[in-house]
Amino acid sequence: MESGRYEFYDISTKALEEIEDQLQEMNGYEFAQTLNNLWVAVQELDKDPCSAVTQSALVTRANEFITRAQSVYDGLVSYQKNLDSTVQTYVDDINAIGDRIRVLNENIVEIESGKQEHANDLRDERNLLLDRLGGYGKIDYQEDIFGNVTVLFEGSSFITSDHVNHIGVDVKLGSCVGYATPYWEYAAKTEVDHNGNKIVTSIDGAYVYDLTQTISTAINTDVGKLKSVLLARGDHNATYHDIREDEDYYNSSISKSVIMNVEAEFDQMIHNITTTINDIMKKAGSNPAILDPTKGDAADFTLFVEANPGDKLIYDIGEDKTAGTISTGYTIANTQLNPMFLKEPTLFTFRTIDGSEDNATTTKLKEAFTAEKYTLNPNVTAKTSFVSYYNSLVSQVANSGDVYNSIKSAQEQTVSAVEAAREQIVGVSSDEELGFMIMFQNAYNASSRYINVVSEMLEHLVTTLGT
Repeated sequence: MESGRYEFYDISTKALEEIEDQLQEMNGYEFAQTLNNLWVAVQELDKDPCSAVTQSALVTRANEFITRAQSVYDGLVSYQKNLDSTVQTYVDDINAIGDRIRVLNENIVEIESGKQEHANDLRDERNLLLDRLGGYGKIDYQEDIFGNVTVLFEGSSFITSDHVNHIGVDVKLGSCVGYATPYWEYAAKTEVDHNGNKIVTSIDGAYVYDLTQTISTAINTDVGKLKSVLLARGDHNATYHDIREDEDYYNSSISKSVIMNVEAEFDQMIHNITTTINDIMKKAGSNPAILDPTKGDAADFTLFVEANPGDKLIYDIGEDKTAGTISTGYTIANTQLNPMFLKEPTLFTFRTIDGSEDNATTTKLKEAFTAEKYTLNPNVTAKTSFVSYYNSLVSQVANSGDVYNSIKSAQEQTVSAVEAAREQIVGVSSDEELGFMIMFQNAYNASSRYINVVSEMLEHLVTTLGT
Protein backbone atom coordinates (compact mmCIF):
# COMPACT_ATOMS: atom_id res chain seq x y z
CA MET A 1 0.00 0.00 0.00
CA GLU A 2 2.89 2.36 0.74
CA SER A 3 4.24 2.01 -2.80
CA GLY A 4 0.74 2.69 -4.14
CA ARG A 5 0.53 5.86 -2.07
CA TYR A 6 3.91 6.96 -3.41
CA GLU A 7 2.70 6.38 -6.98
CA PHE A 8 -0.46 8.39 -6.26
CA TYR A 9 1.44 11.48 -5.16
CA ASP A 10 4.11 11.03 -7.82
CA ILE A 11 1.45 11.33 -10.54
CA SER A 12 -0.18 14.28 -8.76
CA THR A 13 3.15 16.09 -8.44
CA LYS A 14 4.00 15.60 -12.11
CA ALA A 15 0.54 16.83 -13.12
CA LEU A 16 0.93 20.03 -11.11
CA GLU A 17 4.40 20.62 -12.55
CA GLU A 18 2.98 20.30 -16.06
CA ILE A 19 0.11 22.66 -15.23
CA GLU A 20 2.52 25.20 -13.78
CA ASP A 21 4.53 25.07 -17.01
CA GLN A 22 1.35 25.58 -19.03
CA LEU A 23 0.36 28.61 -16.97
CA GLN A 24 3.75 30.26 -16.77
CA GLU A 25 4.99 29.82 -20.32
CA MET A 26 3.40 29.66 -23.73
CA ASN A 27 6.11 29.14 -26.35
CA GLY A 28 8.45 31.28 -24.31
CA TYR A 29 5.88 34.05 -23.80
CA GLU A 30 4.22 34.25 -20.40
CA PHE A 31 0.45 34.59 -20.30
CA ALA A 32 0.91 36.94 -17.35
CA GLN A 33 2.55 39.36 -19.78
CA THR A 34 -0.46 39.13 -22.08
CA LEU A 35 -2.77 39.99 -19.19
CA ASN A 36 -0.53 42.88 -18.19
CA ASN A 37 -0.53 44.18 -21.77
CA LEU A 38 -4.33 44.36 -21.69
CA TRP A 39 -4.18 46.18 -18.35
CA VAL A 40 -1.68 48.70 -19.75
CA ALA A 41 -3.89 49.24 -22.81
CA VAL A 42 -6.84 50.05 -20.52
CA GLN A 43 -4.73 52.55 -18.58
CA GLU A 44 -3.51 54.22 -21.76
CA LEU A 45 -7.08 54.42 -23.04
CA ASP A 46 -8.09 56.20 -19.83
CA LYS A 47 -5.40 58.82 -20.47
CA ASP A 48 -6.61 59.55 -24.01
CA PRO A 49 -10.00 57.88 -24.70
CA CYS A 50 -10.60 59.41 -28.12
CA SER A 51 -7.21 58.57 -29.59
CA ALA A 52 -7.28 56.13 -32.48
CA VAL A 53 -3.95 54.79 -31.24
CA THR A 54 -5.21 53.87 -27.76
CA GLN A 55 -8.48 52.51 -29.13
CA SER A 56 -6.65 50.29 -31.62
CA ALA A 57 -4.21 49.19 -28.93
CA LEU A 58 -7.10 48.08 -26.72
CA VAL A 59 -8.57 45.99 -29.54
CA THR A 60 -5.19 44.47 -30.39
CA ARG A 61 -4.41 43.58 -26.79
CA ALA A 62 -7.92 42.22 -26.21
CA ASN A 63 -7.59 39.95 -29.23
CA GLU A 64 -4.15 38.82 -28.08
CA PHE A 65 -5.56 38.22 -24.60
CA ILE A 66 -8.38 35.90 -25.68
CA THR A 67 -6.17 34.12 -28.24
CA ARG A 68 -3.48 33.32 -25.70
CA ALA A 69 -6.05 32.36 -23.09
CA GLN A 70 -7.40 29.81 -25.56
CA SER A 71 -3.85 28.53 -26.15
CA VAL A 72 -3.29 28.00 -22.43
CA TYR A 73 -6.66 26.29 -22.05
CA ASP A 74 -5.96 24.11 -25.10
CA GLY A 75 -2.67 23.13 -23.48
CA LEU A 76 -4.49 22.00 -20.35
CA VAL A 77 -6.98 20.02 -22.44
CA SER A 78 -4.11 18.46 -24.38
CA TYR A 79 -2.51 17.33 -21.13
CA GLN A 80 -5.83 15.82 -20.08
CA LYS A 81 -5.78 13.79 -23.28
CA ASN A 82 -2.19 12.69 -22.64
CA LEU A 83 -3.16 11.43 -19.20
CA ASP A 84 -6.22 9.76 -20.66
CA SER A 85 -4.05 7.81 -23.10
CA THR A 86 -2.29 6.11 -20.17
CA VAL A 87 -5.49 4.70 -18.65
CA GLN A 88 -5.90 1.88 -21.18
CA THR A 89 -2.21 0.94 -20.80
CA TYR A 90 -2.53 0.79 -17.02
CA VAL A 91 -5.69 -1.29 -17.17
CA ASP A 92 -4.14 -3.72 -19.66
CA ASP A 93 -1.15 -4.17 -17.35
CA ILE A 94 -3.40 -4.73 -14.33
CA ASN A 95 -5.34 -7.42 -16.17
CA ALA A 96 -2.11 -9.05 -17.39
CA ILE A 97 -0.75 -9.09 -13.84
CA GLY A 98 -3.96 -10.71 -12.63
CA ASP A 99 -3.80 -13.40 -15.31
CA ARG A 100 -0.16 -14.18 -14.53
CA ILE A 101 -0.80 -14.41 -10.79
CA ARG A 102 -3.62 -16.88 -11.43
CA VAL A 103 -1.26 -19.05 -13.51
CA LEU A 104 1.39 -18.86 -10.80
CA ASN A 105 -1.23 -19.86 -8.23
CA GLU A 106 -1.97 -23.02 -10.20
CA ASN A 107 1.71 -23.87 -10.61
CA ILE A 108 2.52 -23.26 -6.96
CA VAL A 109 -0.39 -25.39 -5.78
CA GLU A 110 0.64 -28.19 -8.14
CA ILE A 111 4.28 -28.16 -7.02
CA GLU A 112 3.60 -27.84 -3.30
CA SER A 113 0.60 -30.19 -3.11
CA GLY A 114 2.85 -33.12 -2.17
CA LYS A 115 4.29 -31.21 0.80
CA GLN A 116 7.78 -32.16 -0.37
CA GLU A 117 8.81 -29.21 -2.55
CA HIS A 118 8.63 -25.43 -2.29
CA ALA A 119 8.04 -23.28 -5.39
CA ASN A 120 10.28 -20.49 -4.17
CA ASP A 121 11.07 -19.00 -7.57
CA LEU A 122 7.40 -18.86 -8.50
CA ARG A 123 6.54 -17.34 -5.14
CA ASP A 124 9.20 -14.67 -5.68
CA GLU A 125 7.71 -13.81 -9.07
CA ARG A 126 4.23 -13.67 -7.58
CA ASN A 127 5.40 -11.35 -4.82
CA LEU A 128 6.94 -9.00 -7.37
CA LEU A 129 3.69 -8.97 -9.34
CA LEU A 130 1.73 -8.16 -6.18
CA ASP A 131 4.11 -5.25 -5.58
CA ARG A 132 3.49 -3.98 -9.12
CA LEU A 133 -0.25 -4.38 -8.71
CA GLY A 134 -0.10 -2.42 -5.46
CA GLY A 135 1.39 0.49 -7.37
CA TYR A 136 -1.76 0.76 -9.47
CA GLY A 137 -4.30 0.75 -6.66
CA LYS A 138 -5.31 -0.34 -3.20
CA ILE A 139 -5.03 -4.12 -2.86
CA ASP A 140 -5.74 -6.64 -0.12
CA TYR A 141 -4.60 -10.23 -0.53
CA GLN A 142 -4.34 -13.44 1.43
CA GLU A 143 -2.99 -16.93 0.84
CA ASP A 144 -5.10 -20.02 1.51
CA ILE A 145 -3.84 -23.35 2.85
CA PHE A 146 -3.22 -24.66 -0.65
CA GLY A 147 -0.96 -21.77 -1.71
CA ASN A 148 -3.50 -19.75 -3.73
CA VAL A 149 -3.37 -15.98 -3.34
CA THR A 150 -6.70 -14.18 -3.70
CA VAL A 151 -6.70 -10.43 -4.31
CA LEU A 152 -9.14 -7.58 -3.78
CA PHE A 153 -8.50 -4.53 -5.97
CA GLU A 154 -10.09 -1.33 -4.65
CA GLY A 155 -12.33 -3.44 -2.44
CA SER A 156 -13.68 -5.67 -5.23
CA SER A 157 -12.78 -9.26 -6.02
CA PHE A 158 -10.04 -9.30 -8.64
CA ILE A 159 -8.21 -12.63 -8.40
CA THR A 160 -10.03 -15.64 -6.98
CA SER A 161 -8.87 -19.22 -6.62
CA ASP A 162 -9.99 -20.11 -10.13
CA HIS A 163 -10.45 -16.96 -12.24
CA VAL A 164 -9.69 -13.25 -12.72
CA ASN A 165 -12.35 -10.53 -12.88
CA HIS A 166 -11.05 -8.28 -15.62
CA ILE A 167 -11.35 -4.51 -15.71
CA GLY A 168 -12.80 -2.98 -18.85
CA VAL A 169 -12.40 0.54 -20.26
CA ASP A 170 -15.42 2.53 -21.44
CA VAL A 171 -15.14 5.63 -23.63
CA LYS A 172 -18.84 6.29 -24.28
CA LEU A 173 -20.90 6.01 -21.12
CA GLY A 174 -18.69 7.43 -18.36
CA SER A 175 -17.42 10.69 -19.87
CA CYS A 176 -19.09 13.30 -22.06
CA VAL A 177 -15.82 13.88 -23.94
CA GLY A 178 -14.89 10.23 -24.41
CA TYR A 179 -12.30 9.89 -21.65
CA ALA A 180 -11.49 6.33 -20.58
CA THR A 181 -13.44 5.06 -17.57
CA PRO A 182 -12.36 1.78 -15.88
CA TYR A 183 -15.21 -0.54 -14.88
CA TRP A 184 -15.65 -4.13 -13.69
CA GLU A 185 -16.70 -6.22 -16.66
CA TYR A 186 -18.65 -8.68 -14.51
CA ALA A 187 -20.77 -5.88 -13.01
CA ALA A 188 -21.62 -4.01 -16.23
CA LYS A 189 -24.98 -4.42 -17.93
CA THR A 190 -24.70 -5.92 -21.40
CA GLU A 191 -26.86 -6.84 -24.36
CA VAL A 192 -26.22 -8.99 -27.41
CA ASP A 193 -26.68 -7.24 -30.76
CA HIS A 194 -28.03 -8.84 -33.95
CA ASN A 195 -24.51 -9.97 -34.87
CA GLY A 196 -24.10 -11.85 -31.61
CA ASN A 197 -21.66 -9.32 -30.15
CA LYS A 198 -21.88 -8.39 -26.49
CA ILE A 199 -22.52 -4.65 -26.08
CA VAL A 200 -22.08 -2.79 -22.79
CA THR A 201 -25.22 -0.73 -22.18
CA SER A 202 -24.54 0.59 -18.68
CA ILE A 203 -21.64 0.77 -16.25
CA ASP A 204 -23.68 2.21 -13.39
CA GLY A 205 -22.63 0.32 -10.28
CA ALA A 206 -19.61 -1.14 -12.09
CA TYR A 207 -17.14 1.72 -11.63
CA VAL A 208 -13.78 0.64 -10.24
CA TYR A 209 -13.42 3.97 -8.42
CA ASP A 210 -15.72 6.37 -6.66
CA LEU A 211 -13.89 9.59 -7.47
CA THR A 212 -16.19 11.67 -5.27
CA GLN A 213 -14.68 10.15 -2.13
CA THR A 214 -12.65 12.36 0.17
CA ILE A 215 -8.95 11.88 -0.54
CA SER A 216 -7.27 11.01 2.75
CA THR A 217 -4.39 8.90 4.00
CA ALA A 218 -6.42 8.06 7.10
CA ILE A 219 -8.98 6.12 5.06
CA ASN A 220 -6.52 4.95 2.38
CA THR A 221 -8.18 6.73 -0.52
CA ASP A 222 -4.88 8.19 -1.76
CA VAL A 223 -3.43 4.96 -3.16
CA GLY A 224 -2.49 3.96 -6.70
CA LYS A 225 -1.35 5.70 -9.86
CA LEU A 226 -4.42 4.68 -11.88
CA LYS A 227 -6.70 6.50 -9.46
CA SER A 228 -4.33 9.46 -9.39
CA VAL A 229 -4.42 9.72 -13.18
CA LEU A 230 -8.22 9.56 -13.23
CA LEU A 231 -8.49 12.23 -10.55
CA ALA A 232 -5.91 14.53 -12.10
CA ARG A 233 -7.47 14.19 -15.56
CA GLY A 234 -11.10 14.49 -14.50
CA ASP A 235 -14.00 13.49 -16.74
CA HIS A 236 -14.53 16.63 -18.84
CA ASN A 237 -13.05 20.01 -19.78
CA ALA A 238 -14.07 22.26 -16.92
CA THR A 239 -15.41 25.83 -17.16
CA TYR A 240 -16.46 28.60 -14.78
CA HIS A 241 -19.85 26.88 -14.52
CA ASP A 242 -18.24 24.09 -12.49
CA ILE A 243 -17.42 26.63 -9.78
CA ARG A 244 -20.51 28.82 -9.83
CA GLU A 245 -23.48 26.56 -10.48
CA ASP A 246 -23.30 24.23 -7.47
CA GLU A 247 -20.80 24.46 -4.60
CA ASP A 248 -21.42 20.88 -3.46
CA TYR A 249 -20.79 19.64 -6.98
CA TYR A 250 -17.58 21.65 -7.15
CA ASN A 251 -16.28 20.19 -3.89
CA SER A 252 -17.17 16.60 -4.73
CA SER A 253 -16.30 16.46 -8.42
CA ILE A 254 -14.00 19.33 -9.42
CA SER A 255 -11.78 20.39 -6.54
CA LYS A 256 -10.05 16.97 -6.34
CA SER A 257 -8.97 17.11 -9.98
CA VAL A 258 -5.86 19.25 -10.34
CA ILE A 259 -6.47 19.86 -14.05
CA MET A 260 -10.23 20.45 -13.98
CA ASN A 261 -9.84 22.73 -10.96
CA VAL A 262 -7.28 24.91 -12.74
CA GLU A 263 -9.32 24.85 -15.96
CA ALA A 264 -12.39 26.07 -14.07
CA GLU A 265 -10.49 28.77 -12.16
CA PHE A 266 -8.68 29.98 -15.28
CA ASP A 267 -11.90 29.99 -17.29
CA GLN A 268 -13.60 31.90 -14.49
CA MET A 269 -10.91 34.60 -14.70
CA ILE A 270 -11.39 35.01 -18.45
CA HIS A 271 -15.17 35.00 -18.03
CA ASN A 272 -15.02 37.71 -15.35
CA ILE A 273 -12.75 39.96 -17.41
CA THR A 274 -14.64 39.62 -20.69
CA THR A 275 -18.13 39.99 -19.21
CA THR A 276 -17.14 42.94 -17.01
CA ILE A 277 -15.62 44.81 -19.96
CA ASN A 278 -18.72 44.00 -22.01
CA ASP A 279 -21.11 45.23 -19.33
CA ILE A 280 -19.25 48.53 -19.01
CA MET A 281 -19.16 49.09 -22.76
CA LYS A 282 -22.81 48.12 -23.19
CA LYS A 283 -23.88 50.77 -20.66
CA ALA A 284 -21.42 53.41 -21.85
CA GLY A 285 -22.75 56.78 -22.92
CA SER A 286 -20.46 56.57 -25.93
CA ASN A 287 -21.86 53.24 -27.14
CA PRO A 288 -22.63 53.69 -30.86
CA ALA A 289 -26.12 52.20 -30.43
CA ILE A 290 -26.91 54.65 -27.65
CA LEU A 291 -25.65 57.55 -29.74
CA ASP A 292 -27.65 56.30 -32.74
CA PRO A 293 -30.34 53.66 -32.01
CA THR A 294 -30.64 52.88 -35.71
CA LYS A 295 -27.24 51.18 -35.57
CA GLY A 296 -28.61 48.31 -33.50
CA ASP A 297 -28.58 47.20 -29.88
CA ALA A 298 -26.01 48.34 -27.34
CA ALA A 299 -25.03 44.68 -26.84
CA ASP A 300 -23.90 44.57 -30.47
CA PHE A 301 -20.99 46.87 -29.62
CA THR A 302 -19.34 44.92 -26.81
CA LEU A 303 -15.66 44.03 -27.16
CA PHE A 304 -16.22 40.28 -26.83
CA VAL A 305 -18.98 38.05 -28.23
CA GLU A 306 -19.98 34.41 -27.93
CA ALA A 307 -18.71 32.28 -30.79
CA ASN A 308 -21.81 30.07 -30.58
CA PRO A 309 -24.59 31.82 -28.62
CA GLY A 310 -26.86 28.77 -28.63
CA ASP A 311 -24.34 26.34 -27.14
CA LYS A 312 -25.26 24.34 -24.04
CA LEU A 313 -23.11 22.43 -21.56
CA ILE A 314 -22.78 18.76 -22.51
CA TYR A 315 -22.38 17.46 -18.96
CA ASP A 316 -24.45 17.37 -15.77
CA ILE A 317 -23.78 19.70 -12.86
CA GLY A 318 -25.50 18.10 -9.94
CA GLU A 319 -28.89 16.43 -10.21
CA ASP A 320 -30.94 19.50 -11.11
CA LYS A 321 -28.72 20.95 -13.84
CA THR A 322 -28.46 18.31 -16.49
CA ALA A 323 -26.63 18.35 -19.80
CA GLY A 324 -28.26 20.60 -22.37
CA THR A 325 -30.01 22.86 -19.86
CA ILE A 326 -27.26 25.41 -19.12
CA SER A 327 -26.08 27.94 -21.70
CA THR A 328 -22.34 27.80 -22.26
CA GLY A 329 -21.99 31.57 -22.21
CA TYR A 330 -18.63 33.32 -22.13
CA THR A 331 -16.24 30.45 -21.63
CA ILE A 332 -12.73 30.52 -23.08
CA ALA A 333 -13.70 28.10 -25.83
CA ASN A 334 -16.86 30.05 -26.68
CA THR A 335 -15.52 33.61 -26.59
CA GLN A 336 -14.02 35.64 -29.39
CA LEU A 337 -13.31 39.27 -30.18
CA ASN A 338 -16.24 41.10 -31.76
CA PRO A 339 -15.61 40.87 -35.55
CA MET A 340 -16.77 44.47 -35.95
CA PHE A 341 -13.81 45.68 -33.90
CA LEU A 342 -11.41 43.59 -35.93
CA LYS A 343 -12.67 45.32 -39.08
CA GLU A 344 -12.82 48.78 -37.51
CA PRO A 345 -10.78 49.11 -34.25
CA THR A 346 -11.98 52.70 -33.73
CA LEU A 347 -15.67 51.80 -34.02
CA PHE A 348 -16.17 52.60 -30.33
CA THR A 349 -15.11 56.26 -30.28
CA PHE A 350 -15.46 56.81 -26.52
CA ARG A 351 -16.98 60.19 -27.33
CA THR A 352 -20.37 61.08 -25.83
CA ILE A 353 -23.32 62.67 -27.59
CA ASP A 354 -22.13 66.16 -26.62
CA GLY A 355 -18.73 65.50 -28.19
CA SER A 356 -16.79 65.17 -24.93
CA GLU A 357 -14.50 62.30 -23.97
CA ASP A 358 -16.25 59.43 -22.20
CA ASN A 359 -13.94 59.47 -19.20
CA ALA A 360 -16.60 57.89 -17.02
CA THR A 361 -16.48 54.67 -19.06
CA THR A 362 -12.68 54.46 -19.28
CA THR A 363 -12.43 55.11 -15.55
CA LYS A 364 -14.85 52.25 -14.89
CA LEU A 365 -12.73 49.98 -17.09
CA LYS A 366 -9.59 50.90 -15.17
CA GLU A 367 -11.27 50.48 -11.79
CA ALA A 368 -12.64 47.09 -12.85
CA PHE A 369 -9.10 45.74 -13.16
CA THR A 370 -8.15 46.73 -9.62
CA ALA A 371 -11.40 45.96 -7.78
CA GLU A 372 -10.68 43.14 -5.32
CA LYS A 373 -13.93 41.19 -5.33
CA TYR A 374 -13.08 37.84 -6.92
CA THR A 375 -12.11 34.50 -5.37
CA LEU A 376 -10.46 31.51 -7.00
CA ASN A 377 -13.11 29.08 -5.77
CA PRO A 378 -15.77 28.75 -3.05
CA ASN A 379 -13.22 27.48 -0.52
CA VAL A 380 -10.93 30.51 -0.81
CA THR A 381 -11.80 33.64 1.15
CA ALA A 382 -9.02 35.95 -0.06
CA LYS A 383 -10.28 38.48 -2.59
CA THR A 384 -8.33 39.22 -5.75
CA SER A 385 -8.55 41.63 -8.65
CA PHE A 386 -8.10 41.01 -12.36
CA VAL A 387 -4.50 42.14 -11.94
CA SER A 388 -3.70 39.73 -9.07
CA TYR A 389 -6.04 36.80 -9.86
CA TYR A 390 -3.67 35.08 -12.26
CA ASN A 391 -0.71 35.32 -9.89
CA SER A 392 -2.88 33.84 -7.14
CA LEU A 393 -3.83 30.98 -9.45
CA VAL A 394 -0.20 30.22 -10.30
CA SER A 395 0.79 30.45 -6.62
CA GLN A 396 -1.99 28.04 -5.67
CA VAL A 397 -0.70 25.50 -8.19
CA ALA A 398 2.89 25.94 -6.99
CA ASN A 399 1.91 25.57 -3.32
CA SER A 400 -0.13 22.44 -4.02
CA GLY A 401 2.82 21.05 -5.95
CA ASP A 402 5.14 21.65 -2.99
CA VAL A 403 2.72 19.89 -0.64
CA TYR A 404 2.34 16.87 -2.91
CA ASN A 405 6.08 16.73 -3.51
CA SER A 406 6.73 16.71 0.25
CA ILE A 407 4.26 13.87 0.72
CA LYS A 408 5.84 11.99 -2.18
CA SER A 409 9.34 12.38 -0.71
CA ALA A 410 8.19 11.20 2.71
CA GLN A 411 6.38 8.28 1.12
CA GLU A 412 9.49 7.37 -0.87
CA GLN A 413 11.43 7.08 2.39
CA THR A 414 8.66 4.95 3.89
CA VAL A 415 8.70 2.61 0.89
CA SER A 416 12.48 2.26 1.15
CA ALA A 417 12.24 1.51 4.88
CA VAL A 418 9.53 -1.11 4.35
CA GLU A 419 11.52 -2.72 1.53
CA ALA A 420 14.65 -2.85 3.69
CA ALA A 421 12.73 -4.41 6.57
CA ARG A 422 11.26 -7.04 4.26
CA GLU A 423 14.65 -7.85 2.81
CA GLN A 424 15.98 -8.51 6.30
CA ILE A 425 13.37 -11.23 6.65
CA VAL A 426 13.04 -12.78 3.22
CA GLY A 427 15.98 -11.36 1.33
CA VAL A 428 19.58 -12.49 0.99
CA SER A 429 22.41 -10.62 2.75
CA SER A 430 25.60 -10.63 0.67
CA ASP A 431 27.75 -10.19 3.79
CA GLU A 432 26.02 -13.05 5.53
CA GLU A 433 26.32 -15.30 2.50
CA LEU A 434 30.02 -14.43 2.13
CA GLY A 435 30.54 -15.32 5.77
CA PHE A 436 28.89 -18.68 5.22
CA MET A 437 31.06 -19.30 2.16
CA ILE A 438 34.25 -18.59 4.10
CA MET A 439 33.11 -20.79 6.97
CA PHE A 440 32.23 -23.65 4.64
CA GLN A 441 35.51 -23.22 2.76
CA ASN A 442 37.48 -23.43 6.01
CA ALA A 443 35.49 -26.47 7.07
CA TYR A 444 36.15 -28.09 3.71
CA ASN A 445 39.86 -27.36 3.95
CA ALA A 446 40.04 -28.79 7.46
CA SER A 447 38.13 -31.90 6.41
CA SER A 448 40.34 -32.27 3.38
CA ARG A 449 43.52 -32.13 5.48
CA TYR A 450 42.09 -34.68 7.91
CA ILE A 451 41.25 -37.06 5.09
CA ASN A 452 44.70 -36.61 3.56
CA VAL A 453 46.41 -37.41 6.87
CA VAL A 454 44.27 -40.51 7.40
CA SER A 455 44.89 -41.59 3.82
CA GLU A 456 48.65 -41.20 4.21
CA MET A 457 48.58 -43.07 7.51
CA LEU A 458 46.63 -45.97 6.05
CA GLU A 459 48.93 -46.06 3.06
CA HIS A 460 51.96 -46.15 5.38
CA LEU A 461 50.49 -48.97 7.47
CA VAL A 462 49.55 -51.03 4.46
CA THR A 463 52.93 -50.52 2.87
CA THR A 464 54.85 -51.27 6.06
CA LEU A 465 52.83 -54.34 7.05
CA GLY A 466 52.80 -55.58 3.52
CA THR A 467 56.58 -55.68 3.42
